[in-house]
Amino acid sequence: MYLGIWYNDIPGRTVVWVADRGTPVTNSSSSLPTLSLTNSSNLVLSDADGRVRWTSNITEDAEGSGSTAVLNNDGNLVVRSPNGTTLWQSFEHPTDSFLPGMKLGMTFKTRVSDRLVSWRGPNDPSQGSFSVAGDPDTFLQVFVRNGTRLISRDGPWTGYMVSSQYQANSSDIFYFSVVNNDEKRYITFSVSEGSPYTRYVITYAGKYQFQRWNISSSAWNVEEWPRWDCDYYNYCGPNGYCDSTARAPAVPTCKCLFGFEPSNAAEWNSGRFSRGCRRKEAVRCGDRFLAVPGMKSPDKFVHVPNRTLDACAAECSNNCSCVAYAYANLSSSISMGDMTRCLVW
Repeated sequence: MYLGIWYNDIPGRTVVWVADRGTPVTNSSSSLPTLSLTNSSNLVLSDADGRVRWTSNITEDAEGSGSTAVLNNDGNLVVRSPNGTTLWQSFEHPTDSFLPGMKLGMTFKTRVSDRLVSWRGPNDPSQGSFSVAGDPDTFLQVFVRNGTRLISRDGPWTGYMVSSQYQANSSDIFYFSVVNNDEKRYITFSVSEGSPYTRYVITYAGKYQFQRWNISSSAWNVEEWPRWDCDYYNYCGPNGYCDSTARAPAVPTCKCLFGFEPSNAAEWNSGRFSRGCRRKEAVRCGDRFLAVPGMKSPDKFVHVPNRTLDACAAECSNNCSCVAYAYANLSSSISMGDMTRCLVW
């Protein structure tokens, strides 16, 4: 048995948080597991034999008398002191789901990133092998991993602070925000009042899903990533890219950058792209750069701070081993600090 939180008023049981993922409680015919709030303001889950299987592990000094544990309507389980101070909350200890109001971030000093970790199986909430977390090396992108192996990634953060969009076939608005301060950068999202249940979840099959409850069909509407084969990390190989401009029923496929050709034509034509592409002509120091608009910036970049567009271009053109650069002016979205985004490869 597990201590969990799920939606109360939809068919089936969609669990969004589990406390004791590694230590399920045991049950017996004579006694039941218990969840208690101790004098130290800790939530403690004990099995039928009285053994502690999980605790909120509040370490700061707190008077337990008068403390309360409350499950909020947003799915956040909160322990508060008598004066209303939040001592602990489940939103700061995510499992596989990212809910409206939660924060997933990375701490600059420790380079520790919050993670979503999948279930092991459809009925097994113990920790699986798939995870979603920020990139601690750059603080600019999010990875989906299978263990330590990269599965997919989003593009580097473009500097926006708030992004909003209408949901298709509804009047609901979805707000996605990035908050950046001296200690931490985190993402959070919210939905407009009256919107149906919404969450992100990393599944036991390794898909990162955006789920939105459809009241009419009593089922989840699902968008998931990776969606296509060439959405997987490095699927198109070196100097290859996933062309997503094809119209249905055609699906996105791998192509070579301009001036490149498949490293192995036979493999490429048979749908095996891992060897990527090679230059048709050798690059020479002093060659000019070709603009490639609408392209997701590759991984393994170096972030060069405080550069203008011309300075960013010079950073690359003055180094004969540099093969590409990307630049963005963030002054419309960032009010302080470095307002530039210079990435070089």
